Amino acid sequence: MLADFGSILLFLLYGALFVALALFVSGLIRPNRPNEEKLSTYECGEEPIGDARVQFNNRFYIIGLMFLIFEVEILLLFPWVMVFGDLGWYAFFAMVVFVFMIFIGFAYELAKGHLEWDLPKPRVPEYVEGVGVVEPADEDEDAKVLQ
Repeated sequence: MLADFGSILLFLLYGALFVALALFVSGLIRPNRPNEEKLSTYECGEEPIGDARVQFNNRFYIIGLMFLIFEVEILLLFPWVMVFGDLGWYAFFAMVVFVFMIFIGFAYELAKGHLEWDLPKPRVPEYVEGVGVVEPADEDEDAKVLQ
């Protein structure tokens, strides 16, 4: 029995030795000519400008997670139809309950407003020297005053 495990150990050692040898030989024969263009960050053809730590709106992540959750659940329905098709009405009602739960989750996300992209611009109060904290005026009121 140990001989069987020994052959597996030898196979793993030969595999690791082959990988190490291949990396060493490729490091010897490849050209090494770094320059500024090769060492710069690749940004899909765009010039990398500014800080890489840009704050994204959380709604991008929420929409992405919702897509993954609902997509995986919908993809579960296709094999379900093939496997449980011969069970008849029991499988049908189980699938109806499953799709209803997906619908409830979608309705919950819709009611929470996670699917609305046109949200109002936040009104941030600002500090005015000698006056204190002042609420900003609406842009519509400014437009009325200018007319």
